[in-house]
Amino acid sequence: LFLALAMRLPEDAFRAWAWRIPFLLSAVLVLVGLYVRLNLAETPAFRAAMDRAAPVRLPLKTLLARHSRHVALGTLAMVACYALFYLATVFALGYATTTLGYARSAFLMRECLAVAFMAAGILVSARLSDTLGRRPILLIGLAAVGACGLLLAPALRSGSDPIVTAYLCGALFLMGVIFGPMGALLPELFPTRVRYTGASVTYNLAGILGASFAPFVAQLLVARGGLGAVGLYLTGTAIVSFGAVLTLRETAKDALRAD
Repeated sequence: LFLALAMRLPEDAFRAWAWRIPFLLSAVLVLVGLYVRLNLAETPAFRAAMDRAAPVRLPLKTLLARHSRHVALGTLAMVACYALFYLATVFALGYATTTLGYARSAFLMRECLAVAFMAAGILVSARLSDTLGRRPILLIGLAAVGACGLLLAPALRSGSDPIVTAYLCGALFLMGVIFGPMGALLPELFPTRVRYTGASVTYNLAGILGASFAPFVAQLLVARGGLGAVGLYLTGTAIVSFGAVLTLRETAKDALRAD
């Protein structure tokens, strides 16, 4: 939708009001998500837990009192995932259109192609994480993200459309690789009685640390240290997430754990 608006509207109109339209329409996804959630059956682990004991009255209190270590590690494990996504989309788009001379619509076309690679990465890594385990896939993916950070500056400054496009596709494919197993890993870090709260808290804290700050930090770094500093920032987040995943135990066999 961003691409369609950028191609059809004048620059002034896009900046003044049109960029808000995709965000407003995304509210429809909230209704879709609510419909899906209300029609999902509960898992066997949850039903078994309900048969044994009543739900925790204050799950957040219980979570922070008994499982704060896993909250912290789960949050840090996802930081690189969010940072990579926003650097390869929001920051890259801004830098390409203001510094590299790309037209917004032309660069958005490349981003749309790259997002297809992200979807493929999610499918591949999610399947492999069920057979090989969460940790091996995440560790391999995060190691590759660290290398991706070192390649950010050379790729974007190359002046070559194929290289820039290949970098975006590779970066978002890696984002999919580390995002795929997270949907299983985060809930599996916590026992059933606080599983939903634990997964939600870690997921959103990671979004704050990895996503909310990434565009701001990237702009600050590119102004003071150049594009290479932004790449090092991405590599740094990969190192942090790699260390967190390395500390966590393998959870693939605990999907039905109901303790």
